[in-house]
Amino acid sequence: MDSAAILAVAQQALELSTLLVAVLLVPALLVGLLVSIFQAATQINEMTLSFIPKLLVTFAVLLLAGPWILKLLVDYTQRLLTDIPALIG
Repeated sequence: MDSAAILAVAQQALELSTLLVAVLLVPALLVGLLVSIFQAATQINEMTLSFIPKLLVTFAVLLLAGPWILKLLVDYTQRLLTDIPALIG
């Protein structure tokens, strides 16, 4: 197993994890920004006001994108497991 193969596997894993995390975090960040703007405009300083919408949006995105995320993870794992003989030898 040479260093190029190790770097290729590590790069694919990092790209996949970055994509999957971005799918979950970007909507939560946008909702947090909108709630913060609302709080600044109305001068409401309640901490739970920003937590609950972000939690709900993250849960909704997980419900909607969950099958797609699972498919990507399963495909990557299957590809990695089938490539083990090529990586070793």
